[in-house]
Formats: sequence, C-alpha cells, structure tokens
Amino acid sequence: MSDSRVWDDVDGYFTGQLVPVDDALEAALRDSDAAGLPPVAVTPTQGKLLHLLAQLQGARSVLEIGTLGGYSTIWLARALPADGRLVTLEYSARHAEVAVRNIARAGLEDLVDVRVGPALETLPKLADDNPPPFDLVFIDADKGNNPHYLEWALRLTSTGSLIVVDNVVRGGRVADAGSDADDVRGTRAAIEMIGSHPRLSGTAVQTVGSKGYDGFALARVLA
Repeated sequence: MSDSRVWDDVDGYFTGQLVPVDDALEAALRDSDAAGLPPVAVTPTQGKLLHLLAQLQGARSVLEIGTLGGYSTIWLARALPADGRLVTLEYSARHAEVAVRNIARAGLEDLVDVRVGPALETLPKLADDNPPPFDLVFIDADKGNNPHYLEWALRLTSTGSLIVVDNVVRGGRVADAGSDADDVRGTRAAIEMIGSHPRLSGTAVQTVGSKGYDGFALARVLA
C-alpha cells in the first residue's frame, strides 16, 4: 500500500471517530467544489484542531487571512462566544460570495465579518478601525506574503495571542535554502521571523494526510 493511501485511510479513521458528521460543514465543502474553488481547504481533523485551539485560547476575537469557501471560518467561529467576532479576509470576490453563503447557512453571519480585497490592502484598513487585540490569527493565504501577514498579525495581537500559519512544509521544499519560489521564500521568511523575533515563541509541525505532506507553525505572542 502506498504512503498516500495509508495517509488517506488514517485520516478517514480519525475523522470518523473524532469529527461528527456536520451538515453545514459538508455543505460548505460541497458548494465550494461546485463553485470551482480550489480544493485546498483544511481537512476535517485540521478544522477541529483550529476549533480546539480557539477554545483553548478562550478566544473572543479571531482574524483569518484567507477565507476561501469559509470552511475553516466556520470551525473557528463556532469556538467563539455569542458576542465574539471573527474577521476574515479574502482576495477573491467570487470566493467570498461562496463563503458568505456557507457562513450564513451555518448560522454564523452575525459573528463573521468577511472583507474582500488583497489582504495587504484590507489589513491597514482593519488596523485603522483600532480593534481590540485578536486572540487568535490564522494565516492561510498566498504564501509569498507570509512574512508580511505575520508582521500584521503582531500589530493586531497582544501578549498571549496565538498565531497559526498553515501549509509551511510545502511538500518538503521549505528546507531548500536556494529555492527562488515565492511560496518557499515567503514561508522560510515567516519561519525565520518566528524563530528570531523577541515577541514570538513558536514551533512548526510536519503533517501527512489526505492533503499530502505539509505542516503548520504555531507562535505565541510574548509581549
């Protein structure tokens, strides 16, 4: 049996045991696929991890950079209290339309603020609103801009906040110091920033599963 087949089987087992069937989440994936969105949403077990991390943080406010069809948004928003807030930034207006429908179907439209446009344009506008510090930031957008998103995450958080950066392994390419690929360079810059920044303490974890070989980074804001 190939490695990928084993990874799929294990993911299927974990999902069946640990992630209950959920109509709104399944519909979000189904409608995203029907709309032609790329199949790069987090897996059910990864979504559950985000949900648990937000709960462990006691998060009242979440910032998500990269909405896609709103699947991870739903997982994160469900961890918030009734008066919580989730701001999610999506580059594509077409993706955002799908996400808004999926979020509304899940009954979370009052918690979630979907903002459309390049994140490096919408983040300064968000900062101008002077929001309270976000308790959790999930970065899952174009990887070349990861260090810029991380810098903004630091501006919009405070001591004890958690920053999660998805897809940091890039199929193993992240270890190639000589790579000129934007996704690798951006991811390496973000990892190196986490490792050297005096306000951050973090780690990275490699994963395998139905989405292949990848991983994520976690960073806690120290001050």
